[in-house]
Amino acid sequence: MQLIRVLFVTALLFNLLPAQADQAASVQRLTGLLQKAQTLTGRFSQLSLDGTGTQLQETSGEMALKRPGQFRWHTDQPMEQLLVSDGKKVWLYDPDLEQVTIQTLDQRLTHTPALLLSGDVSAISENFNISFKEAGEVVDFTLTPKAKDTLFDTLRLSFRGDVINDMQMVDSVGQRTNILFQGVKLNPPLEPGLFTFEIPEGTDVISD
Repeated sequence: MQLIRVLFVTALLFNLLPAQADQAASVQRLTGLLQKAQTLTGRFSQLSLDGTGTQLQETSGEMALKRPGQFRWHTDQPMEQLLVSDGKKVWLYDPDLEQVTIQTLDQRLTHTPALLLSGDVSAISENFNISFKEAGEVVDFTLTPKAKDTLFDTLRLSFRGDVINDMQMVDSVGQRTNILFQGVKLNPPLEPGLFTFEIPEGTDVISD
């Protein structure tokens, strides 16, 4: 019986080691690609679909990112919004409503996916199980959160020629959010003022 137990445990270990090696390789590859971009600019188009594939919303705009934790997402009209973070606070400004919401930045990668592109990714392996596949110059990573309390069930990051190309999030009810990046520039100089927000006079302020 003891021999059978030893053989069984040994077999489990041999099955586990390749998975651990694949995980380590995936983490190393993804971290390396993400850290190449200390700053990032470009345009984006975002499409949201429900669980049946029906379109819920489509928007586009411009973004700028800077490590650690600073980002600026400006959505074009007619659904104009501005989302800005200085790495500590987040401002969400709606010019049509003349309203700004101010919150503390949630540093958890599983709750703020934008931090994968602009934050500290040193803890990425603690937050996600990661796998990747490669086809030519395109590399796709699939991230599955280890915790249950997350905004999404799976997240896919796709790189083309070492530059972020698109990302897709799928939540627990099957709703998908696809973000396609265009005209992306790696490491351009950025003004610090991009990541702060001056509240316009007469704007209603909501804060946590």
